[in-house]
Amino acid sequence: MKKADIGLIGLAVMGENLVMNMESKGFTVAVYNRTADKVKNFVEGRAAGKNIIGTYSLEELADNLAKPRKVMLMVKAGQAVDNIIEQVIPFLEEGDIIIDGGNSHFPDTIRRSEYVESKGLLYVGTGVSGGEEGALKGPSMMPGGSPAAWEYVKPIFQGICAKVEDGSPCCDWVGEGGAGHFVKMVHNGIEYGDMQLICEAYQLMRDYLGMSADEMHEIFAEWNKAELDSYLIEITRDILSFKDEDGSPIVDKILDTAGQKGTGKWTGIAALDEGVPLTLIGEAVFARCLSAIKDERVAASKVLTGPTPKFEGDKKAFIDDIRNALFAAKIVSYAQGYTLMRAAAKTYGWNLNYGGIALMWRGGCIIRSVFLGKIKDAFDKNPELTNLLLDPYFKEIIDKAQAGWRRVCAAAMTNGIPVPAMSTALSYYDGYRCEKLPANLLQAQRDYFGAHTYERLDKERGEFFHTNWTGHGGSTSASTYTA
Repeated sequence: MKKADIGLIGLAVMGENLVMNMESKGFTVAVYNRTADKVKNFVEGRAAGKNIIGTYSLEELADNLAKPRKVMLMVKAGQAVDNIIEQVIPFLEEGDIIIDGGNSHFPDTIRRSEYVESKGLLYVGTGVSGGEEGALKGPSMMPGGSPAAWEYVKPIFQGICAKVEDGSPCCDWVGEGGAGHFVKMVHNGIEYGDMQLICEAYQLMRDYLGMSADEMHEIFAEWNKAELDSYLIEITRDILSFKDEDGSPIVDKILDTAGQKGTGKWTGIAALDEGVPLTLIGEAVFARCLSAIKDERVAASKVLTGPTPKFEGDKKAFIDDIRNALFAAKIVSYAQGYTLMRAAAKTYGWNLNYGGIALMWRGGCIIRSVFLGKIKDAFDKNPELTNLLLDPYFKEIIDKAQAGWRRVCAAAMTNGIPVPAMSTALSYYDGYRCEKLPANLLQAQRDYFGAHTYERLDKERGEFFHTNWTGHGGSTSASTYTA
């Protein structure tokens, strides 16, 4: 009997759909799940008559794989991944490949890569984005880990992933160790930011302009035909037109508390570790946290006062301002995400292809959009680009959009409508273009209370000074920490 090209462990929704995708592209797949009934139901049901082999032990799975064996795990991130790695290693041989396709935290992937390689095996940690539909029809995939594994998994990964207009696959090698899962983590962080920005645009239209779900549906449908054309704008358009059984918009009946799985939080923590101002994604995570304390907010709404939103002016013009604010803030979000990837690449010794990453995100994934093609162009023109805001195309967009962006943030503040992501993006933009920030005073404060020293404008960088501000202190200064 023909051996399988790849084995997959974990037949939840994503796992099943990836198997069906692989089989539809001509690959034979062996499958295993800890619960035997899941394997039986799958191979006798959805997978019946297809080149899919059901196995009921890890030994049987390994026996059914062509060498070098490729075993893909689609299980919950965390201890479960470590457990299965330990359980499957005894049935593998030198040069065989273990692939983690879950949402693992990149430090875990770095650790697992080193461990699996120490056993003579190869390891791949790959981000898979696109949800269940993407898994079935073509996800975006971001593989990293043992470079020697790439030639063996490349035909499968690039065979099953999404393709852009010219046929380019939305999958390429990212880098060693945890690079693939790091890039997927940043993708998810950007996803948090994009979703929050869209929600702020929605709240401005709903609470400030008094628009109905149907009216907003029309606006998002229009926006999806131009520079904001993207999967998240598209699904927002569809959500706003979806009716409940009584004919009213279902979106109006959904409780306003957002969940999260942790990848946005990880992105924010990584930014703090790297000393990168990832302000928009941070605010998007905190906005979900604030939404989660619904009972507190309901109680606070009866006690705390603020202005009642009241719009006066040209509604059509203000909707255009919201579009500009959304687009400009989105650029800032991606600029910050790319800055984080650049910093991490330096820390971990990864050689990331930033234009290639934009291409991987062009199709299949949740943040797919036309806009990503422009990011690829920016890094193709200048691979050393320090910040997307400095690229001529994005600079021109911000130049045109910022008047509307400022009007929106000002109106939101004046009318008491929270726009944490849009406003923090504007603050970052203004801070980034500010030649002289007030950190000179801050550094003086640190030196005053902690003798932390400071540099001087009239001296060479790297030379540190301490002032005896009170006349009582000595000349001893503290060590310094720079993020």
